[in-house]
Amino acid sequence: MAGVSAVLDWRTGLIPNWITLPALLGGPLAHVIYGIRVQGLAANDALQEGGVSLGGAILCSFAPLILYRQNAIGGGDIKLLAALGAIGQITIGIEMELYAFLAAAIIAPARLAYDGKLLKTLKNTGLLFRNTVMPKDKRIPIDAEAMSWFRFGPAIFIGTVVSAVLRWNQQQQP
Repeated sequence: MAGVSAVLDWRTGLIPNWITLPALLGGPLAHVIYGIRVQGLAANDALQEGGVSLGGAILCSFAPLILYRQNAIGGGDIKLLAALGAIGQITIGIEMELYAFLAAAIIAPARLAYDGKLLKTLKNTGLLFRNTVMPKDKRIPIDAEAMSWFRFGPAIFIGTVVSAVLRWNQQQQP
């Protein structure tokens, strides 16, 4: 899911609902069914697993929603992170999200430097910060065209892969 989303986000700038919504809605249900059928959990314990999955979706949406309100990320990024939270539950979902933001923090400046936009973006970032602490009449306007946009889907994929590899390595150790 993260891989397909990364490719589509990179090419089109969109992460479609047909990728994220089945995982977002099916994640809690899958955890309940897995708990009962595979782990042999009692119904209450399996429902608790579904609740933790739902909690993962909610918690993994919290920081992205704040960023979305600031026009820093798109709605598809929120849906994808929420779906990963539903699948990975709270701990793994937050871990994947943390690695995704770390990957973005490394990739974005490199991409901006490659495109020759790094210094202008840093200047705009400084102006944005300055504008938050200045009175309205002393704020410096920033053109919408001067703002840089970063496709977050590939970084989410990298964060998901890093989390999976690290968890797999932990399980392989005696």
